[in-house]
Parts: sequence; structure tokens; C-alpha cells
Amino acid sequence: MTKIVEKGTMRVFKSLVLLFLVPVVRGSMVQLKNGGYEDIVIAINPELPEDHNIIRNIKDMVKEASTYLFNATKQRFFFKAVKIIIPQHWLPKSEYLSVKTESYDKADVIVANPYLKYGDDPYTLQYGGCGEKGRYIHFTPDFLLNDTLYNIYGSRGTKVFVHEWAHLRWGVFDEYNNDAPFYVSVNSGKASVEATRCSADITGKYIVQSCTGNNCMTRECDYDQQTKLYEAGCKFVPEKTQNAPASIMYMQSLPSVVEFCDQSTHNEKATNLQNKMCNYHSTWEVIMNSTDFSNTSPINSASPPFETSFSLLQTKDRAVCLVLDVSGSMAGYNRIKHLYQAAEIFLLQIIEMGSWVGIVTFESTAQITSNLRQIVSENVRQDLIKYLPKSAGGGTNICAGVRKGFEVIKQKYSNLDGSEIVLLTDGEDSGMSICLKEVEDSGSIIHTIALGPSAAPELEQFSDMTGGLKFYATDTVDSNGLQDAFSGISSGSGNISEQSIQLESTAQSVAVKQWMNGTVTVDSTVGKDTFFVVTWDRSTSPPDILLRDPKGKEYRTSNFTVSDLNLRTARLNIAGTAEVGDWLYWIQNNHTVSQVISMIVTSRPASLAVPPVTVKAHMNKDTNNFPNPMVIYAEVSQGFLPVLGATVMATVEPQTGSAVELRLLDDGSGADITKNDGIYSKYFTTFKGNGRYNLKVHIQGRNQTVRLGRRQSRALYVPGYIENGEIKINAPRPEVSDDEIQAKLGSFNRVATGGSFVVKNVPSGGIIDVFPPCKITDLEAQFEEDKIHLSWTAPGNDLDEGQADRYIIKMSESLLDLRNTFEDATSVNTSSLIPKPAGTKESFQFKPENVTIENGTIIYFAIRAIDNASLTSEVSNVVQAALFVPPKESLPDTLPTEVITKIGDCVLLFIF
Repeated sequence: MTKIVEKGTMRVFKSLVLLFLVPVVRGSMVQLKNGGYEDIVIAINPELPEDHNIIRNIKDMVKEASTYLFNATKQRFFFKAVKIIIPQHWLPKSEYLSVKTESYDKADVIVANPYLKYGDDPYTLQYGGCGEKGRYIHFTPDFLLNDTLYNIYGSRGTKVFVHEWAHLRWGVFDEYNNDAPFYVSVNSGKASVEATRCSADITGKYIVQSCTGNNCMTRECDYDQQTKLYEAGCKFVPEKTQNAPASIMYMQSLPSVVEFCDQSTHNEKATNLQNKMCNYHSTWEVIMNSTDFSNTSPINSASPPFETSFSLLQTKDRAVCLVLDVSGSMAGYNRIKHLYQAAEIFLLQIIEMGSWVGIVTFESTAQITSNLRQIVSENVRQDLIKYLPKSAGGGTNICAGVRKGFEVIKQKYSNLDGSEIVLLTDGEDSGMSICLKEVEDSGSIIHTIALGPSAAPELEQFSDMTGGLKFYATDTVDSNGLQDAFSGISSGSGNISEQSIQLESTAQSVAVKQWMNGTVTVDSTVGKDTFFVVTWDRSTSPPDILLRDPKGKEYRTSNFTVSDLNLRTARLNIAGTAEVGDWLYWIQNNHTVSQVISMIVTSRPASLAVPPVTVKAHMNKDTNNFPNPMVIYAEVSQGFLPVLGATVMATVEPQTGSAVELRLLDDGSGADITKNDGIYSKYFTTFKGNGRYNLKVHIQGRNQTVRLGRRQSRALYVPGYIENGEIKINAPRPEVSDDEIQAKLGSFNRVATGGSFVVKNVPSGGIIDVFPPCKITDLEAQFEEDKIHLSWTAPGNDLDEGQADRYIIKMSESLLDLRNTFEDATSVNTSSLIPKPAGTKESFQFKPENVTIENGTIIYFAIRAIDNASLTSEVSNVVQAALFVPPKESLPDTLPTEVITKIGDCVLLFIF
């Protein structure tokens, strides 16, 4: 009976998972119409010098890729229309149009220099699991301009772009594995070591190259007596002339490779990410399972029906209008005062120099309080805050406010293309629908801030239609939600050197005469234009403030500025570049009652040459239907390199009820797809009712633990080829030493807002246990003499939270049988195995029964976890334990070869 319940539960949960695996990628505007991809955005980083060869080569690459993609997908998909964003500092041309809602931050492909001269590997940033869309493709300018890289990666268009597009659009994974380049295979009863590849029909040799100066020697690989695989440094070098047509996700550069691996050519034995992430299904099966595939039909044509068209768009000065609700409800909960504090931070600390800013307020009608002003000095900033609202009254007419915001922008620009509206409201408005079409067609980006529980539920439509950001701030006084929202509205231009970075944002209720203490680390990548801002909510005089820099210099309340316009904010601007290290603060509440005190610290990058550590936080989708789980992501990086070893804490604040704190991990288990990729993840299942939720993350790095990592999902750097029997080796792939990347990072603090999301269908009568333990994705197995040793990361009771109740481990001599009919496989006795808390390393050793172990024995294992409500996880990744005794090493070619021959009673020894 129990088994029936478990199977039924799993069927339900699998259907939930399928829903959960189709999130909308934030920012991407790509549309698929009749097989043609339109509105693909390729953005050139604003730091790159003007070079029109980049534009020319982008066009050539995508045109070539369109035909190649069309054939590789069996006449189904092609690239129809592409937009290329040109940096503002490039000289204007008549053919350049204005950007509208497109931006560098939302581009599908970005062209930018690598950090630390990391090499020119094209790669795709993938956050999610199998079938989930990626974030962006990164090409370096050198990759686009240097034709000598063809021999390493293959043609830019006919090979590389399609490899990366498959990562980005369809969520497939690489079929090679630099971390596990070999595996043991048994064919016709004979065991051998094979290169991790797809298809297995690709032929080549296993060689090691050693160089002294310019003199290099190659030899066949030896076996490693510990791993029983080939030695470190061994490479699989393919024959350049092949018969195998697959696969684009393995070695895209081979001339014969023109298709994805399908069911007939897929190598399910290979130890690669495609097998691990996609449950041993081929890339073509995953593509066929995509919504793109189900929404299209093959095109009866030998070539794409349209040649790719290109639009060139150039960015311009940032123009932002604050459109602020001052209706009667804004007088409650101190909202108008909190609005002033938050908007003041935006105007004084966040908005970039050179930007244009205007201010509109609205209630039943709308008023322009400040026309567009360009931020050219501190005086302009100070002047603008005089126009922020201080009182509230009247009704709510959101469309009137938005239209008046458009009017402000049109005072400077002939159209609204590329402009931004920051729309804040706390009220409902039944008339919002009358301007939806106007907003959609405007060319302006609308960022929305919903304040309090009654903000119009339609508000997010404005952001969704225009590619804007979405924020939600509660009236909880110690959340800093409104300040964090305004701090999160930085430019999407990609010009990070100009952007404000939030180092701290914390608030707490402090009792009379008690202290709020803390430490903020200013790291070497920031320090310019650094502000320490203290806010409080009751007294008209400031609390007692003591701030001490890393060298012991002290700043007291008298050093902070309290504006006559805003009596509950004290601000300190550190002159020059702030000292690197730990800044300590002590703030005492000297008021007669408890009050909420907050500390907010912002800074800008210290140097144009060194990119700052940045954080991007978000949920896997903007709208969720219970009981689907959600995933929180925080991407921590410096330049384009992932930052590893940070402590990442997420706070999710619901519309009602207390906030939930979760630690995000980068350990490759649970919600985290890939270990050590700088993307910290966690499932979120603690739903506290319907409505809006707000996400915020705190990140802390410490000298001893933090280092930089390397990107995954890359086009394969081919070591070389065999042509006409001759081995031709490419130059070794450029690598950054561990010492170099370790030395670049010290300690740091960051805070980032992840915006808002909406949850629906949460039952009102309380939530029953609907979430099983998460799938185990990092199971490993190996023979230790006559025993099997298994290890994995423990799942939770609810996905990756809590503690499972028990495990089921199965074994089989057939990988696919174990995957497809787990219940029928041989059980392993797990009576002594008690699950540990989620995230803990598990280890289990046992002696397999009724199995004859000999050279070439391969046994496959998989595991499921069950919680205390008998909910069962999905089947884990399937792993093999292989007993392989390598053949004795052959003697090197340079030594004499002995041949022994017996004739009659004589033994002859021939030495050649």
C-alpha cells in the first residue's frame, strides 16, 4: 500500500516539477514566430573601444549560424531578426536607432573583455536545470575578431554560436567534462577507458604532450594506478576527418559534426553534465521537449525562408522620471516620510553622474514638481531633493502620473525610447487598464515599486510589458524595503564603473539607551563616493553615532549631515577613496522610547581597471502557483569570474507574517545545479499566504575563504587534431593560476535586492506537507577492494530543507534499467543508514551480495530519499562503480623492443 502512495505522490510531484522547469528568463525579449527567432539582443560592452569589425563579424556569425541551426534542427528554427546595441561613446551614425526597452543588462548575448585575461572561451551563463533557459552568452572581442581561434573552437557561426544558443534557449549541457574526461566502458565483455564524449563514434588518440621551451614531445597516455583511468594531462585528440555527424554539444569544431546527439547516437555512459542534469536523455530529446519545438513545425525548404535582418541601436544619456504617489493613504504608516528617505538616497547616492532626472507626484491628478535636470554636480542633487513630496492627500490615478512622467521626458527628447519611469504607489486604481497599451507602445521602461498590502495588483503589468524591474516594500519598519528598492534601480547600461554598489542595509528596533553595533567591510574594488547613512523613525534629533575606520579614525554624530528637509536621516560622505578594511559602528538610541534605526552604506568602484564584486539576486520566476516550489538565486562575481566561498543569506519578506531567512549554497546539491560556479541557490517553500513577496540578500566574503572560480557551459577548447596520421596540437588553453585569483580578493560586504514576486493559490487553512526531499544530484560510487563506497549530499525533508526519514538505494548492471524501472532493481540493505540534515555529506559502504566481481565489472547505483510523510524524491543521478585493472604499461617507443621466438628447443632473443 505504501508503494502505491509513494508512486502516486511522485506522479503529482513530477507534474509540479515540469511546471517549475519553465520559468520566464528575466529580461530576454526573444520571440519565436513561424520558426524564426526575433528580437535577439546582442550588446557591446560600453568599455570597448569603437571597432566596426565587431559589428561586421557579429552579423557574419549570426547569418552563418542561421543556416547551420536550420539544418541541425531538421528545418525547424532559424535566426530572423537581431538587434545590436552600440555603446554611447561610439560616434553616432545615421543608421543607428535609439534603444527602446532593450538594454545591456537584459541582452541575450554580450560582447565584453574577459577579466584577468582569462582567455576567449565562449560560454553561456546557466542558472537552472535541464530544459531551463540560460541568462546570456558571453563572447570576447578577441573571439569575434581573431580568426586564428577557428582551429580551437571551430567556425564562429556554423559551430560556436549554435552550441551556445542550445545552452541559452533550450537548457542543454555540455557533453564533454574537463573534470571527468574519461570513464570505464565495457563492450562485448571487454573493459576499456574511453574519452567522455558524444557520440562515442568519434575516433581519436589518447596522448600526453610535454614541452621544454619550444621543443615538444608527444606520447601515448599511461594509466593512473590510483584512478585506474588515464594519467593527469592525458588528452583525447580527435581525427579531423570523421564519419560521425554528432554532436554539436561535444566537439562543435569537427567538420563532420552537423547535428545534436539523438536517441540513436547519444552516449548515456559518458560522465558529462548533459547525462547528469538531463537524466541521461540526449540533447535532441530535450530540444524536442521544449515549448519552442511544440509550437513550431518543420519548414519545407532547403534553407531558412528569411535572411537574418539586423537593427543597430545606440544608447543615450540616462533619463529617469520619478512618478510618486502622494494620495491620502501615503500619510499612513509614515509612508510619505519613508518615501522621502528612500528617494533622497536615490538622488544623492544612486543615480549616475550625467543622468537626467525629473519628478512627478500624483493623486487624483498629476503634477510636475521638477523638470528634467542633468546630474552634473552635487549641487544639482541637493537641489532635486527639495522637490520630493512631504505631504499626502487625495485619490489615486496611476495613469495620470505615468502620462505626466512621459510629458517630463518629452521636454528633452522627441520620443520616449530608452527612458525610464520609477513608479511608486500604495493604492488601488481601477482605471489602470486605460493606459496599458500606451505604456506598452511608449518605448519607455517602467520600474514599479508596490508599497504596502493594497498596491494595485495590476501594477506589475507595467514592468512586464516594458522590461522594467519590480519591487515590493512592506510597512514593516525594520525592513528597509523602500530604500533597498530605490538602491536597486541602477543603470542597465553595463557601465559598472559608474554604478552605485550597496555594501550594507540593515535596520533594527533599538530600546532606550541601547546600542546598534555592526561592521561594514570596504574592499579594494570599491571606496569612491562612499556614503554612510543612518536613519531613525521617531526622534527629530539624531541618535549618538560613532563610526571608526580601519586605521582608527573616528567620525561622530557631529561629522554627519542632517538636512533641514529630512530630519530623520544623517549622512556622511567619505572624502576621496574610503579606507580598505573593516569599518565599525556604534549607534545609541538616545530618544525617550524605542525606535527603529538603520544603517545603509553605498559606494562606487575604486578603479576603472578593476571590476568590483557584484551581486545579482532573483527568484526563478516572477509569479508562482502553490504548491510549486521556487528557487532563490544570488550570482556573486567579479568581472565575469564567479566568486566562491562567500556566505550568502537571503531574506524573503511576505505581505503578511514574519520574514524567512535562508542560507544559499554553491555546493552542487539541492537547488544548486553546479558546484563552485558563483551562483548560490536554495529552494523556497515557506509560503505565508497569497500576494507579493520581497527578496533581499546579504553577502559576506572573508579573506580566508573567498576565491575566484571558472565558468561552466563553454565551447570546448579543442587540444588539437590528427590530420593524415600527423598529430597537430593547439596552443595550451590560457589558465589563470590559483595564486593569482586568490590574491585578487579580500574581505567584502554586499547587499542586493532581488525584487518582488507574486504567489497564488496558497490554501487559507494552513499548508500540509507537499514537498518531498529534493533529488540527489551528486551521488558518487567507487570500488574499495570488494566493497562499494557511496557518497552524496543529504537532501532535506522539504526539498533541501530539514532532514529526510530514510533512503532507498538500488543497484543494477544496466544504467537505463535503473533509470527507467528503479523499483524493480536490486535493493541495497540500508537499515543502518540514518539520514543526516540537509547539506551534510553522507557516506555509506557495503559489500554487494550475489555479484561476481572481476575485472570489467560495472555496477550502477541510484538513490531516493523518503520523508516522514512518505513523500519520495526523484531518482538521483545514476553512477557507476567500475572494477578495471589496466593492462600493463607498454614500454616507451624510445627503448629497444624485445621479441622472443622459440624454434624447436632453441630460444632466440631479437633486440630491435
